[in-house]
Amino acid sequence: MKHDTTSPPAEPPAKGFSPGFAALGLEAALLTTLDTLGYEEPTPIQREAIPPLLAGRDLLGQAATGTGKTAAFTLPLLQRIAHSARRCPSALVLVPTRELAMQVGEAVTRYGKELKISVLPVYGGQAMGLQLQALRRGVDVIVATPGRALDHIRRKTLQLKTIQMVVLDEADEMLDMGFAEDLDAILEQTPKDRQTALFSATMPARIAAIAKRHLKDPVEIRIAKEPLKAGAAPRVHQTAYIVARQHKEAALARILDVEAPKSALVFCRTRIEVDEITAMLTSRGHRAEAIHGGMNQPQRDRVMNSFRAGQTELLVATDVAARGLDIPSVSHVVNYDLPTSPEGYVHRIGRTGRAGREGSAITVIDPREQRLLWNIEQLTKAKIVVTPVPTVTDLRTKRLARIKGEIEEVLAAGDLDLFRAVAASLADQGDPLEVAAASMKLLFRMQGGERKESDIPAVSSRPPERPLMARRPMGDPRGRPGGMMPREGQGRPFTGPGRGGRTAGMAKVYIGAGKEAGIRPGDLVGAIANEAGLNSNVIGAVEVMDRFSLVEVPEVLAREIIETLSRTRIKGQKVAVRLFMEQPRGGGRAGG
Repeated sequence: MKHDTTSPPAEPPAKGFSPGFAALGLEAALLTTLDTLGYEEPTPIQREAIPPLLAGRDLLGQAATGTGKTAAFTLPLLQRIAHSARRCPSALVLVPTRELAMQVGEAVTRYGKELKISVLPVYGGQAMGLQLQALRRGVDVIVATPGRALDHIRRKTLQLKTIQMVVLDEADEMLDMGFAEDLDAILEQTPKDRQTALFSATMPARIAAIAKRHLKDPVEIRIAKEPLKAGAAPRVHQTAYIVARQHKEAALARILDVEAPKSALVFCRTRIEVDEITAMLTSRGHRAEAIHGGMNQPQRDRVMNSFRAGQTELLVATDVAARGLDIPSVSHVVNYDLPTSPEGYVHRIGRTGRAGREGSAITVIDPREQRLLWNIEQLTKAKIVVTPVPTVTDLRTKRLARIKGEIEEVLAAGDLDLFRAVAASLADQGDPLEVAAASMKLLFRMQGGERKESDIPAVSSRPPERPLMARRPMGDPRGRPGGMMPREGQGRPFTGPGRGGRTAGMAKVYIGAGKEAGIRPGDLVGAIANEAGLNSNVIGAVEVMDRFSLVEVPEVLAREIIETLSRTRIKGQKVAVRLFMEQPRGGGRAGG
């Protein structure tokens, strides 16, 4: 008998809840959480995806990272399982990397706080014992990478017979990493009457194929990104900084300390973020004010009057709060969170660079948002320069240069009679140069120059992901239709050892385990992507032999990848990892 897949009717929202989210059919407990977290308005993917998912429909959604899709599937998922039997897996979310598993797990915990939903992220590289203990205790939602989920299924430590909803997040990346057969195997273990949602940034033929196999009459959603005319974006200098998510706040502070804007708009996604960022910037000596939908009109008027009068340097706002405001042209627009569409980005940065003035647009993103940034660049026909976060030395140099410039301006303006006598008195007691240096030190201290600072770890930028067929090594005559991944045991097309060398700029890494140890191409790609923190698109050809495997990786990253893999386990076992040296044509041996 087929279970009823619709959610219970949502309770009427109490006064004060966001009308945008309340209109989608979410129940009061979730609306309370969203209000507490400071979410003001659903994004396009949330508006389109939440109602059909609440109605129990399968869904095929196209949306890039940064568009709010995690909440788009998490909120309906939580509403559905909140009324189910607890402490047995009711929902399964499959993701390509352990980083995303942790992020989605955090989101489920955050949104499900009022409902007391328990969640377990399951991924490789984490001790199996900890996962086994949590599974034995019982959990409502599993967020897993395909390889580790399949390991648990085969060990019979993860039972999926109670699963009501499955989400495939970033499905194109999972297929690129070689998880196609794993996904099929996992989904075969779930009930036939489950609800399934698949989200992907792109919709190539291989995504359509997996959707056809596993989704039932899905609602299809594509968040349109209409191309903008060349020149539609304002002529401003556009810069992006790529930092790990845990360093975003520190990076924003560093960038603003270096830039020292006189009037800037800083955009955040939620009210909570607005308040937190405002407090952080104020603590560092910036004159910052917050404006968001949780403020009454007198509060908003006070903030805007202060900003227009130049008493506030930084106005930290949500998009909703900034709409319709008479905000004068600003020197900088800062995106602490990317908007959900290129049009939103253009609208934001259009507030700087007006009336022939120079303007700056600054964006701080985590590595997973690079594809969305590239989409914005392509559609706006404007160059966004990716640059490293300023170092502590850069900040110190900039502050000293700024102090020097300020002193030069004061010297040029004159009118120093009030201070000349004090300066003369100090000069009589010591070296005038030391007196000047002490004065500069005092200014330096007042500008926060003696605050303890640490350099922010660099994150390498990567080119935008391309279809898998375009990433095959040169000389490969075996292109497969639709960009389908090769079948297990074959790996990506690879020129064998001693039979054609390596792709330019790539190195071969020898891994001392192969088919006999149960190693598959997806295991190796997943291990490198997860453990070394890389995206799968930088990994080249893979060949799995009986007792060893070879993987092409960027030459400049080879040593780091070898060191990382040497410290971890692949399929639960320690393996030898070294640089693979081509066998000379005249004989010899491979070595590391």
